[in-house]
Amino acid sequence: MRSDQNPADQPGLTPHQLREQQVEAQDSLGGEVTYEDSARPGTVSAAADQPYLVKARQRQEYAEEDGAEHGKKAESPVKLTGTTWKYSFKRAAAEFGRDQCTDMAAALTYYTVLSIFPALIALVSILGLVGEADRVTGFFVDMVADLTGNDRAIMDTVNTVVGNITGVGGAGLGLAVGILLALWTASNYVNAFSRAMNRIWEVEEGRSFIQLRPMLYGITVAMILLVAIGGVTLVVSGPVAEAIGNVIGLGETFVTIWNWATPFVMIIVAAIAIGLLYFFTPNIRRPGPKWITPGATITIVAMIITTLAVAIYVMNFANYEATYGALASVIIFLFWVNIMNMVLLFGAELDSELERGRQLQAGIEAERTIMLPLRQTKGLEKKNSKYEKLVAAAQALRQSEGETSDPEQLWRR
Repeated sequence: MRSDQNPADQPGLTPHQLREQQVEAQDSLGGEVTYEDSARPGTVSAAADQPYLVKARQRQEYAEEDGAEHGKKAESPVKLTGTTWKYSFKRAAAEFGRDQCTDMAAALTYYTVLSIFPALIALVSILGLVGEADRVTGFFVDMVADLTGNDRAIMDTVNTVVGNITGVGGAGLGLAVGILLALWTASNYVNAFSRAMNRIWEVEEGRSFIQLRPMLYGITVAMILLVAIGGVTLVVSGPVAEAIGNVIGLGETFVTIWNWATPFVMIIVAAIAIGLLYFFTPNIRRPGPKWITPGATITIVAMIITTLAVAIYVMNFANYEATYGALASVIIFLFWVNIMNMVLLFGAELDSELERGRQLQAGIEAERTIMLPLRQTKGLEKKNSKYEKLVAAAQALRQSEGETSDPEQLWRR
C-alpha cells in the first residue's frame, strides 16, 4: 500500500455500501442501525453490543416518521388472518426457547416462594385493621393442611409462622412500617416478572426508580387484594353461602347460584391479575386491553389443563413420597408453581407475537423489532451512556498499552 493512498479508496476497505445493502435487504434501517454517542463513534460492534438500544431507536424513529401506518393495523385479534395466527403461535414457541423462558420461570418460582409469607403478612395486617385477620389466616391454614395432607411437621411450622403474623400489635407507626416492608418483599415477584416481560418484548428498563417502584407496589397490592377476593369466593360456600342466602331471602337458591358462579368469579379474578402483569410491567406501550385478552385467555385455559394434568400425574404415575418423604407436598407445590410460571411466560410471548403478526399483516417491517414505543427511554439512555464510557475507557487502555484508561488523556498525547 502506498503511503499517500487514502485507505478509504482501497477496494479491500470499501464494503460500507455493500454492508448497508445487506442490512437493507434484511428490512432493517440501513446504516442507521448503528449509532453515535459522546463517548464513542457508532460502529457495527457497538450496535451488536447493545441491540436493545438500537431497537429502542428504531421504535422511536418509526413512531416519529411512520405514525400514519398505525391506522392500517387490525383493530382486534379477530381481524387477524388464520395464517397470521398460525405464524404467531409458531414464533411464540420459538421465542419461548430463544428467550430462555424456562430459566426465567425457575427464577419466578423462587420469587413466588419468597413472596408468599410477606404477602400474607401484608394481607393479614391490612385485614386486621377491620377485624378479618383470623378468618383469613384460618382459611390459609386449612388450605395448607389440605395441600400437605395435614403433615404434622409442616403444619407445626405453618402454625408458628401464622401465629407470629397474627401477633402483630394494633395500628400505629410500627404496623405501617411492617406493612410497607412486607409489601416491599412481596413485590420481588412482580419486579422479577417485569424483567422477564422486558426480555420477552426485547426492551430494557427505561423507567426511573421513582416511576417504577410505586407502580410495582401498586400491582403487588392489587394482586394481594385479588387473592383475597379469590379466597373469600372459595370460603363463601356451604353453610356460609346458605346463611347469606337466608339473609337476602334466596336460601338454597343462592347456594346453587353461588356454586355455579364461583368458577367464573375465579376466572375473572385470574384474568384481571394476569392482565395487570401483562399490561403494566413491561417498559413498552401496549395497544390496549383487547390485545391482552388472547394471551390471558390462553394462559388461563392452559393453567386449568396443566393443573389437571399435574394432579393426574401425581396421583397415578409419580411417587414423590417415596423419594422426598415429608417434603413431597412441598416439592409437588414447587413443581406446579414452576409450570404455572412457564404458562404465564408463554402467554406473554404469544401476546408479543400477535402484535408482531398484527404489524406484519399491516405491512409494517416488524420481522426483527416489534414497532411499539417504549414507556420511558431516559433511564435506558443514561445506563447505556455509562456503559459506552466504560467501553471507551477499555479502548484507551488497549491503545495506550495499559498506561491510561482516560480517553481524553490519550487524545491529548
